[in-house]
Amino acid sequence: MNLKRHGFIAGIALTATLALAACGSDNNETSTSPTSGTSGGAAGGPTCASGSLTAQGSSAQKNAMDEWIKGYQTACKDAKIDYQPTGSGAGITAFSGGTADFAGSDSALKDGEETTKATARCGGAPALNLPMVTGPIAIAYNLDGVKDLQLKPATLAKIFGGSITKWDDAAIKADNPSATLPAAPILAVHRSDSSGTTDNFTGYLDKAAAGTWTFAKDKVWKAPGGQAEKGSDGVAGAIKKSAGAIGYVEWSFVKANSLSSAKIYNGAGEYTALTGEAAGKTIAGAKVTGTGDDLKLTIDYGTKEAGAYPIVLVTYEIVCSKGTAADKLALVKGFLGYTASTDGQKLLDKLGYAPLPESVRTKVDASIKNLA
Repeated sequence: MNLKRHGFIAGIALTATLALAACGSDNNETSTSPTSGTSGGAAGGPTCASGSLTAQGSSAQKNAMDEWIKGYQTACKDAKIDYQPTGSGAGITAFSGGTADFAGSDSALKDGEETTKATARCGGAPALNLPMVTGPIAIAYNLDGVKDLQLKPATLAKIFGGSITKWDDAAIKADNPSATLPAAPILAVHRSDSSGTTDNFTGYLDKAAAGTWTFAKDKVWKAPGGQAEKGSDGVAGAIKKSAGAIGYVEWSFVKANSLSSAKIYNGAGEYTALTGEAAGKTIAGAKVTGTGDDLKLTIDYGTKEAGAYPIVLVTYEIVCSKGTAADKLALVKGFLGYTASTDGQKLLDKLGYAPLPESVRTKVDASIKNLA
């Protein structure tokens, strides 16, 4: 299913986050309680259930999860949900090992061992990839005197691959002919933990900088050098405090930390700033490649859409289609149903994420209703 026709809507939804960027910190004090939505219960409210859930995984979705948990627990007093931002890889491992009731991941389960272990945990039933929020990956940097850094994919690949080590390198100068670049060392910051953000970023480099990026696509960082930091908050914090630093991190963390982000050269042959509309154009080209209730999405990192910002990710919740413990099932369905509801998705605007296009949101909602 091609989402092209929803690109305009996605662009508007993303653009709305710009005016509300100040609300994107982890310490946001404003919370909207669940009131209505497709998965709502009586009187249009959420479907409340009692009990407790333990979940972990993607740090990229931490700010969204914090807000969703506050909202659900405010309305559902007998529910307790604990989400730990341990990274996508750790979350999937915990889910497959039975120590997490669901996992957050910035990339879908990989065919092979990951899928096999998750299926075994679900008693032989498929584990589902349910997209819950989309968000751009910013190339954040800390470089005094340079406000509009722009980079081609091959230049990015060389910076993060370790072959470009100074800011006044000829390749960076060629990308920025009007900028005054210092002869300062580059500190390239990457994730230390297994990360869906790393998987998406290296997937972008593998496609857009083919032949220059030689470390393939992986959740675990493979390139030499640089500085490793745990979680999205660790990467953003290191960039903020380190002059000459550059790193990849979700847009919500860039806005929460008031960082600068680079313009990226896209498949249409133009440098594009990270804006809501620009990211929405890439999101609109995503296709659902999962089957049945599995809603894995495939993103075209090499999009040739004019004005598209090409580095985006989709954050999933990984959950059993069948086989969730009987004393957990109602709460899993109630909470995830709330996150996928129209009200739950509306909360994302102020956090620097993008609500799901309605055509995808309704499919996620239907998949959650089918959990057994």
